[in-house]
Amino acid sequence: MSDRAAVIFGNRTAPKDYKKAVRSKNKYIRKFGDDSAAPHPVKIVENPVIGPILGVQDIRVCEGTGEIPFDTEKGIIVGNIRMGFGHYRISIAMASAAHALGYQPYWMDLNSFLETTCTKVIGAQNDLYSLGSRISQKSRLFNKFVWEPINYEGFRKLSYNASDQKNAELMAPVFAEIPKDIPVIGTHVWPAQAALHAGMKYVVNAIPDNWPMALHLAEGAVHTIQTHNSWQGYRILNGMRGKEVLEPMPADSLLYTGHYIDHELVANLEEDTAARLARFEQKKPMRFLLTIGGAGAQKEIFAAIIKFLIPAIKKEKAALYVNVGDYKNVWDKLVKEIPPLAELSTTHFDDWADTCAFTKEALTGDVTGVHAFWHQNIFQAVYATNLLLRSCDVLVTKPSELAFYPVPKLFIKRIGGHEQWGAIHSAEIGDGTLECRDIPHTLQMIRMFMKDEVLFPDMCENIRKNKAAGIYDGAYKVVKAAMALKDRA
Repeated sequence: MSDRAAVIFGNRTAPKDYKKAVRSKNKYIRKFGDDSAAPHPVKIVENPVIGPILGVQDIRVCEGTGEIPFDTEKGIIVGNIRMGFGHYRISIAMASAAHALGYQPYWMDLNSFLETTCTKVIGAQNDLYSLGSRISQKSRLFNKFVWEPINYEGFRKLSYNASDQKNAELMAPVFAEIPKDIPVIGTHVWPAQAALHAGMKYVVNAIPDNWPMALHLAEGAVHTIQTHNSWQGYRILNGMRGKEVLEPMPADSLLYTGHYIDHELVANLEEDTAARLARFEQKKPMRFLLTIGGAGAQKEIFAAIIKFLIPAIKKEKAALYVNVGDYKNVWDKLVKEIPPLAELSTTHFDDWADTCAFTKEALTGDVTGVHAFWHQNIFQAVYATNLLLRSCDVLVTKPSELAFYPVPKLFIKRIGGHEQWGAIHSAEIGDGTLECRDIPHTLQMIRMFMKDEVLFPDMCENIRKNKAAGIYDGAYKVVKAAMALKDRA
């Protein structure tokens, strides 16, 4: 097998960068060991949360064996890691599309096999990234001179991809006992790289974001891209070695698909958009959905929004959904900081049946006040937002993976420079705002959503047009691309 760290799409890695990549792998071997010669028994278990909804089954590694066989005809693996909620959300979209198209989606979280070197390596890098993200929210100097440059230019470099490829060699053993002819969709580059190192035959690398970075390269896979701008940047590996003109990626390594969106959201888009416009015309409370992940990153922005909306909530001019994911401490801090919040709120805490019932009733019924959601289970924590998206009017989020979802969006300040391009793309296709980089501009946009006669209806109409153009069909196209690799073989 060729050394994927030494040459990347025909571009030879500089000797110093290759040596650095080897040192990175050896560092993890010294810390966690190399279990590539050890057995990695695999079993399939039912997923209790998204299994009943999306037909998802989980792949578990090094937890014994099971009795459920792999479906080698209709099976498709969604390889992911839990690093924040974003990659889980994209994975759910892929599983949803696969299920809708008649395939059997398998969920494979490489960050959940605690006895493996793979998970230990990913966990160490995840912890480091989370620490950097938290520091960036507390220190403007760190954010400006360290965090933004790393996320914007550091991850962009081919040299970074070389190190990732070497580290991914330690992740490959988790695929050792999985049938090699089952297609794999990686919703983070590490599962895609690991699958290729392990000899999986049909791999699709579903690239997130809208800023081309070498971080996301997995040579040997088909790379799917959500925007035309990003497709061009990846094709020529734009800026991935400074000003040097690089050998381009082969055309068959790239596929523009459009946005990765769940089947349930796409299939009901017309109905949900019509309901939003009807509520707006009838002057019913405008429903804002706040998704607060991470350990409450940007909490001060969300607190300012809540304080600003409270008078309108009391007058039934606005309503609020707040999903704190699996971080109840974030809600506790908000209630402590904003005393009126508690008396206005109905809490839907760790009760999945209650959450599902509320989201269903909200599709056709009236909603007032504040509704807060928290779930310990990661699937419930993430999927609660998916369920709430259908009945909300405006999603308030940083311009990350949610920037691509077909609902009117208000973008607050990004975390990491690469995220700004999600807001730019959304504003250009008309389904979201510009990035509001401070609290005054964020509150200005809240006012405009509620009072302006053009902004909100225009976004709703643009969403309809985008659907007609196939912009939100990306998840279907990714699944079809993965299965086509197998069909052509």
